[in-house]
Amino acid sequence: MANRQQRLFRAPGRVNLIGEHTDYNDGFVMPVAINFSTWVTLYSLDEHRLEFKSDSFRDQAVLDLDHLQISPRGDWSDYPIGVALMLTRLGYELKGARLIISTEVPIGSGLSSSAALEVATAVSLTTHSDITIDPVELALLCQRAENEFVGARVGIMDQFASIFGKVNKALLLDCRSLEFRQLPLSNKTQLVICNTMVKHELASSAYNERRTQCEEGVARLKPLIPNVRALRDVSSAQLEANRKALPELIYRRCKHVVTENERVLAAADALDQDDLDRFGQLMNQSHESLRVDYEVSCTELDLLVEIARKVPGVLGARMTGGGFGGCTVNLVDRDSVEQFKDTVSTAYQESTGLNPEIYVCSAVNGAEEVIENSTGTQQG
Repeated sequence: MANRQQRLFRAPGRVNLIGEHTDYNDGFVMPVAINFSTWVTLYSLDEHRLEFKSDSFRDQAVLDLDHLQISPRGDWSDYPIGVALMLTRLGYELKGARLIISTEVPIGSGLSSSAALEVATAVSLTTHSDITIDPVELALLCQRAENEFVGARVGIMDQFASIFGKVNKALLLDCRSLEFRQLPLSNKTQLVICNTMVKHELASSAYNERRTQCEEGVARLKPLIPNVRALRDVSSAQLEANRKALPELIYRRCKHVVTENERVLAAADALDQDDLDRFGQLMNQSHESLRVDYEVSCTELDLLVEIARKVPGVLGARMTGGGFGGCTVNLVDRDSVEQFKDTVSTAYQESTGLNPEIYVCSAVNGAEEVIENSTGTQQG
């Protein structure tokens, strides 16, 4: 290993402000890249292989670039290996490297630690191998790695946010066309994330079940409403007019997705107009829809939301991520953040015996190489 060239890369996690379970229905989402990143320190290797090591896990993984027949191991290494395989399948020639991975993104919390790992890997490997690839294509490649190699049917939102995030901006993303625009985040408020510290076992199976239920809804509505390809194409008025064509459970699943898409677009208008009260109301409505119609909340998430809404200065509170545990996201007046942290932490611990992790977040830029300048500070 004669060449020990070292480079540093980062890719952020994300929190979704509004637009939950809409991405795989070709809908609209509003994520923010947050100041919790996955980091890759890359060392060049003369050997034609990739070595992966994580600070969070004991096992290491090796991918022989001359013999790419490899099966998923069912652990963390599937994410970076999946990205490397997708790059090679597209005909890109990867150079040998050792990747040391560390993360600040809480694993399993719904803040997209998997996408941050995929994107950090993709940016580091392509930069190291002198590969130029369109950022949208890179996001899609990372999604395919998770869909096809890891085996999770995720949408495009997480990878997109990790690549296209901007300081002090939220991202309004159309998950069908991949058109997006940046939205201003007010400096009068702070995003505060509360981690329930629980993750219920049914989360993965329920996620796939919800996708199947949405697909059934589309199949039943297609003959009745012209040009319906996904629930994104259905309005609330159309859904109500054709309600009798749907079993009650399927109707409620569809109702959440259809109304959530409408809430995302209304929320974008609210941010454009700096109407934070309206934005907070839409966050609250989103949680109720996820709780009642989509049934992906849980006791702990509902409790955190209930506690938060009673704190002065809280404009909106909702679960974020897939559900059944993980985190809530809260829009809080800057002057109320410390009171919020104290009140929520105490009340939640008294009710559950669990100590919630609370993250005060800011919106940051997407994935990049981090270069240390002559003063020792880091720049992208």
